[in-house]
Order: sequence, then C-alpha cells, then structure tokens
Amino acid sequence: MDKDKLTSHLQGEREQTIGSMVLDAAKIAWNTNRPQVTNFYDPYEQTVARSVLSGLPELNVLTFGGYRQAERARLVIVPHFFITEAIESPITVLQATGNFNFNKVKHGDFLGSLLGLGIKREKVGDIIVLENGCQVVVAQEIANYVMQNWLQVHRVTIAVEEIDPEQIAIEPERVKEIRTTVASLRLDAVAASGYGTSRTKIVRDIKGERVKLNWKTVTNPSAEVKEGDTLSIRGRGRVIVEEVKGETRKGRISLVLKRLI
Repeated sequence: MDKDKLTSHLQGEREQTIGSMVLDAAKIAWNTNRPQVTNFYDPYEQTVARSVLSGLPELNVLTFGGYRQAERARLVIVPHFFITEAIESPITVLQATGNFNFNKVKHGDFLGSLLGLGIKREKVGDIIVLENGCQVVVAQEIANYVMQNWLQVHRVTIAVEEIDPEQIAIEPERVKEIRTTVASLRLDAVAASGYGTSRTKIVRDIKGERVKLNWKTVTNPSAEVKEGDTLSIRGRGRVIVEEVKGETRKGRISLVLKRLI
C-alpha cells in the first residue's frame, strides 16, 4: 500500500487527515479480514475518503447513514471477498421526545445538548427535528450511553428510545426545476439564480462561509461551477446544476437547475 501515492491528490490538513485515517483502517481491514468503521463523515469528507479508497480495488466500502438521503454517514471498509450481508450496522437511531410546546428548539439545540454529554461530533450523524423532539443517528457504540444520560434539552425532560431506521420521519424532498441564464459559471451568479436572490446577498453569504460547493465551504465568489455540481446553504436547501446547455444568442450561458427544498 503506497500511502503517499494514494493521498498525493489531497489538499490541506483536513483532507490529509481523512486520507491517513481511512488508509490506516483499510490496512487493518485487509490484514485482519475484519470490517473497519470510520466516524461520521459529511458528504465532502465522504468524497475525500472514497477518492483515496478507490485506489484499493481489493477493498469494498459501504455507507451507513440510517436512510437514503442522509448527509452524514459512517463508512465500513471490508475486503472485497467479505459477505456484505454479514456486516452489522455501525449506527443506531434514537428518538428523543418531550413537551416542547413552550420551548421552541432547533437542530443546534439538540446537537449542543448531545455534545454537552461529552460526546464528540464525529459520533453523531443526522438529526431530524420533530414537533415533540427529534430523531438522531448515532454511532452504535455510544447508543446506550446516550439513552442513559441524555435526560433533557433546554430544561425540558426527554425520554430517549431506540427505533428502527424505517421509522425515521423523512419528509419527501420537493424539487423545483429552474431554467435560467447566467453571464458566467461563477459561484455567485449560479447561486443567485438557484436561490432566487441577488448576487450581492449571495456574495455576502459566500464570504460569510455559509455556502458550500460540493459540500465544501467556498469563500471565493468567482469559484467556477460545472455541470453536476451541488450548491448548498443550511436551511435553504440544495441547488444541483442539472445541465449546462451552452450559450444563448446574447452570449449568456443557459442552465437547468434543480432546487431541493
């Protein structure tokens, strides 16, 4: 296993750290013939990990996030001959319920309460907020600890129980197709069209590190966007560049965007 070659395309400390961790796990999986599990990775981190592991055809990589649209997920690395049906899920889905009628709480409130238990962020997957609490995907190895010690959120007493992943309350994504034209494929121009706002506001969001391109925070408004890219702003959904159709007679670029709300 040539570690330097497999990670030569990575940039920055964050990508190098992910690459080193997954290669260490891959080496153990191959030498011991036992599945190795990563922490929860966001979509960008998953892309980095898979870009490294793609150079090891003798290994397979499985994804566990709790549900199909999950953003955060754990990767399980196994030798290619391993029977995947025999792999136990490394995640547990918990549901926390309480009387939140007089305490409006958000995603960050539930996450902050969990981290207040001494749990590391990388052990927590997606959190789905409900009217009377939330559902949260956690690493299987900390599930019992969470159920025993997560007792309240914002002074509201909660009851925590394990549920089946099939019980996750996922709302179907609404998709809006947007046919538009832009002067260029700059991030600010495409994002402004996709989110139906001004370039001035989008530039402010970009420089404020609130906009991600392919799940990676980008602070340069002139960053180039291409077909197949995904733009995202927390709380405002995602915009997928479905198709770049070419130039119009006026020299603008015709796009087909899909906004997922």
